[in-house]
Amino acid sequence: MHTITKLSNGIRVVYEKIDYLKSVSVGVWVGNGSRCEKKDENGMSHFIEHMFFKGTNKRDAKQIAFDIDSIGGQINAFTTREYTCYYTKTLDEHIDIALDVLSDMIFNSKLDEKSLDLERNVIIEEINMYDDEPEEIVADLIIEAAYGNNSMGRPILGTKESLFGISSKKMSDYIKTHYTTKNIVISISGNFGDNLCDLLEKYFVKSQTADNAVKIFECDYKSGNNLIRAKDCEQVQLIAGFKSIDVKDDAVYSLLVFNNVFGGGMSARLFQNIREKYGLVYSVFAYHAAYMGTGMFNISAAMAPQNVKKVCELISNEINIIKRDKLSDEELRIAKEQLKGNYILSYESTGSRMQAAGRNLLLEKDIISPDEVLDKINKVNSNSVAEIIDRVLDVNTLNIAAVGQIDSVNELFNLQ
Repeated sequence: MHTITKLSNGIRVVYEKIDYLKSVSVGVWVGNGSRCEKKDENGMSHFIEHMFFKGTNKRDAKQIAFDIDSIGGQINAFTTREYTCYYTKTLDEHIDIALDVLSDMIFNSKLDEKSLDLERNVIIEEINMYDDEPEEIVADLIIEAAYGNNSMGRPILGTKESLFGISSKKMSDYIKTHYTTKNIVISISGNFGDNLCDLLEKYFVKSQTADNAVKIFECDYKSGNNLIRAKDCEQVQLIAGFKSIDVKDDAVYSLLVFNNVFGGGMSARLFQNIREKYGLVYSVFAYHAAYMGTGMFNISAAMAPQNVKKVCELISNEINIIKRDKLSDEELRIAKEQLKGNYILSYESTGSRMQAAGRNLLLEKDIISPDEVLDKINKVNSNSVAEIIDRVLDVNTLNIAAVGQIDSVNELFNLQ
């Protein structure tokens, strides 16, 4: 049972007490990611995430790590296009320390120029690492193909050029206007004492925190764009992307059922009918990426350059068949059971529960119980699946991205 409340400064809180556990997961969610950045700020959100681990007014970087390591806990963070999350997992008796460290990082980071210069080099090495990985490059390219040169289409890490334009002053000003009380959610799942709200007031109510809302830039999906990055590598990494549903659309349950059959795992049609039957790929799968007001359904494959045309023919065939025939009753039944099983198993983790609740509250989605989720999956039927297949496999929304030894992706797909 989740409880939703607000601190005295307006920060939203969602917590779920599980008193038979001895652990607790805490996440501080900020509605700020690369989609919130102007062009000259590209990479700022991810850079801030790094800098919050570099030291505060009372802890240096080593002390931040030591304070959590010394109690057997875990601390980490991640940045996406629409939000950033800082999180810990500790024994329940150490929640005070976890909240102290997280709030100290977020409200008291020093952001000194020396640390900024060092961490900029670290992120540049991270960019270099991703530039060596074609599967990472193609994932960014398909986003750029769909959304263009705007905040949605630009890379989360930023570029080397944009990173060198970020100073300590510029970062501090950005934090003041984006890390606001209306833009922060605290999510907690696990065991904790009755003084939880008092602890949150103690650590997260800071007089200097602004309360303005933060704008997420509108980004329209564009179709018919193909992007290629020539790269000397053994395989071609290719993604065919389609416009899909946004993060608030309840049709996601039908989409997940459909994709369990189509491209979601080793028993899915793409894997069985392309890798297992023909041996032409090592990796082939499909996935859904949902955002505020928009979304993508992507089909990814990695193959030798000489096999690109044949693999795309096979993918086209699978798309055309499922659009024509949809799912059988048995496929529908099995896919629903698989989805329910995956959900229940993931829900046994306090980290997963914390993330689901925090993300939903931040994105203004309903926080629903496991029974309600299972009920929504049970209500998926052949009609709802047929509708979502037609929505997300619309040939008119196709974009293609490829990385490797390939000159053109024109006319690779024959879709009906």
